[in-house]
Formats: sequence, C-alpha cells, structure tokens
Amino acid sequence: MGAKLLRAALLFAPLALVSAQALPDDAGQATLRALEKIAAGAHRSEANRARDRYRHPVETLSWLGIRDDMTVVELSPGEGWYTEILAPFLRERGTFYAASYDPESKVEYYRNTARSFSEKLAATPALYDKVIVTVLEVPDKLAIAPDGSADLVLTFRNLHNWMEEGQAERVLRAAHRALKPGGTLGLVQHRAKPGAPQDPAAKSGYVDPAFAIALAEAAGFTFAGSSEINANPADTKNYAEGVWTLPPTLTLEEVDRERYVAIGESDRMTLKFVKPAAR
Repeated sequence: MGAKLLRAALLFAPLALVSAQALPDDAGQATLRALEKIAAGAHRSEANRARDRYRHPVETLSWLGIRDDMTVVELSPGEGWYTEILAPFLRERGTFYAASYDPESKVEYYRNTARSFSEKLAATPALYDKVIVTVLEVPDKLAIAPDGSADLVLTFRNLHNWMEEGQAERVLRAAHRALKPGGTLGLVQHRAKPGAPQDPAAKSGYVDPAFAIALAEAAGFTFAGSSEINANPADTKNYAEGVWTLPPTLTLEEVDRERYVAIGESDRMTLKFVKPAAR
C-alpha cells in the first residue's frame, strides 16, 4: 500500500485537484435538462432539495458521464437521497441497482436503514418500481450487481465507513467486478487536507485524496480525474467530532450551531476512476 500511496500522491499533485470539463454536446445537454427536471420534482422533499446546494447532484452526475441508457449501481444508498434522482432518470431506458444494507443484518442501524429504504421505494412505485435492490454489507455480502454488467458505479460519502471497518479495498474490488471493462467508478468523499496524516480508520470522516486514489488503484482502477464541484473552502476540517460536527448531522446540537450552519456541509473531493479495458 505504501508504494501505491506515494505513486498516487505524485500523480495527484500536479492535477491541482481539478479536471477540465468540456462543454456538453447535444446528448449531454439533454442529460442535464432531464436531471434538472427530476431534481426539481415534487417527489423530493423541501429538505432534500435544500441540500442540492452542497451536493450538486445534477453537476456531479453529469460530470461522471451518466446517461439514461446505462446500467448504474449506487453503493450504500442510505435512505435514498441520490436514489430519488437516479431511479427516475434510469427508469425507462437504463438499469439501476441499489446496493443497500442487509435487512437481516446483526447491526440494528443497518436493518432499520434497509427497511426505511425499502419502504421509500414501495411508497412510490411509479418512480421506483424498477429499482433492483441488492445487498452490500462487508465482509461477506458483496454481490452488488452481476459481474461485468455496470457502466457506472457510484458511492457518495461512504469510503470512510468502509475504512473504519477495514474493508474499503474489498468493497472497491466488488465495484471493479461489477463494472464492464472501460466502466467508471464515481467517488465523492469528505476531503482531508492534502498531506495531513491519514488515520486508516478515517475516524474523523475525512480522507486524504491521495489515500483514496491509492485504495482505488489497489482494487484495480485507473485514476481518471477529479472535480471541484463539491468543494467547500469554508470547511476547516478541525472539529472535535469530525465531519459530523457540520450539517446535516450537527452532532454538537446547539453548541456553536450558527457557526457550523454557516460553514455548511463538508468539503468533498469528487473523483473518477476507470476499470481498464480487457487486453
């Protein structure tokens, strides 16, 4: 891992963290319009839409190259914030796998979240009836989609959880297996200060970009670029309760609440990786 981490750091440094993004072609413009319409839809709560200013779902998905005819896997969708956009977008022409928690997990939080997610899908079949729910729970349940079936695998702010469990590389290898050769892994994660010592368990929730790249490369991916779409320079990243000090968790409750609300959600790296084509 040490050699890969050093190589990733050397590779990452000259990129200045930003990849140029070409203006979208006609198909790209149509994708943007479709995503914008879904993001503004009445099926999304006001609270969820309010978080778009921090999570930039339309811009993020567009930058990662999503199309409505793709097979897409979302890893650990939680209670379905991104699923609200992905499922309707892919419903007619694509295929969408949501690799959720195990409803029979020994962990109560996982069981409850899996149940909430299933209830959400069942409540609005006109949007979610074609979602294929699979199970992702390390270390044993990693069949997120058929091998070699996906064009795009997505994970949003989950890497630190897998690192805490010591299973990050294993989950990333599962993503690699699910992807077609040439397929894309899109990874959004709370971003540590580059060069800061990285706790392998990521207990603060923040992950060094070079460390994230090294993990993905160890799982067989090639780093393909980064974007500042989800950056937040106001995030100082030095909180006693880690990233959970900030919205939406606000774990300190009323202590300095106005300060943390003013900062907003965390600074995030948005990374793109490719599964190399078969030779």
